[in-house]
Amino acid sequence: MNSTSGQKTGIGKVTLTVNDLDRVSGFYQEAVGLHLLRGDASAVELGVEGKTLLELRRDPTARRRSHREAGLFHTAFLLPSRADLARWVQHAMKTRPPVVGASDHAVSEALYLADPEGNGVEIYADRPVLSWQWKNGLVHMPSDPLDIDALVAARGSDEWRGFPEGSIVGHVHLQVGAIPAAEAFYADVLGFAVTSRYPGGTFYAADGYHHHFATNIWNSRGAAQRTYPSTGLADIEILAGDNFAASAKSRADETGTPAAERPQGLTISDPWGIQISIVSSAANNLKG
Repeated sequence: MNSTSGQKTGIGKVTLTVNDLDRVSGFYQEAVGLHLLRGDASAVELGVEGKTLLELRRDPTARRRSHREAGLFHTAFLLPSRADLARWVQHAMKTRPPVVGASDHAVSEALYLADPEGNGVEIYADRPVLSWQWKNGLVHMPSDPLDIDALVAARGSDEWRGFPEGSIVGHVHLQVGAIPAAEAFYADVLGFAVTSRYPGGTFYAADGYHHHFATNIWNSRGAAQRTYPSTGLADIEILAGDNFAASAKSRADETGTPAAERPQGLTISDPWGIQISIVSSAANNLKG
């Protein structure tokens, strides 16, 4: 899938509902490295270069989402280079945030955290595109142990100062109730290509990337539609070319998928009530 307007397709921002805005915002600034852009007592926007990557909305009465239900598995923040990731790791060794895993995926190197309300976070850097191994349209993407020492050795002389210019949300990984229904939505309705399959998980992308979305049933097999108000994922924003939303709306109408047109695109919900906003605007071109 490619944009006819020349705009790359990718993730714009992720929006979460949280009970404790101050605590969660502090985590994403101090442990993750996002910069505070703007905020008040009800919501905070975090990102880099004035571009919002994460919006936090305060709702102290929202029920706490169970790790067994559909919703967010993790938000994955993509750093521009391996050296940037190495500097984050060196910083993390000093500040000791709650890192829960680290993997070498061949296409990328990644570390994993959980925020104070249980929302998953990935911080990663891609390996050079020409090193990615594709076969029959699927990319080789294992979960091997990460060589931390080798990674840290690539940090250079600069110190970590928070997310650098060019950082984006690289992908969003979701928990769903069933893989066939997930593929019917993310591939057949939204139009993303399936790029990899694990037991109980499928990965999707546009424009030759390894994945912009992933769906799994590792904790959530058989999950029902989400009920609100709830903490956790509130919205995922897709930035795309002008025809993306129109094509998705046409396929949604054909399949009876709930979708509503908006001034710059479309709002659509997956089979578990996970909301996705598609923004078609040249003003929102992705970096890189």
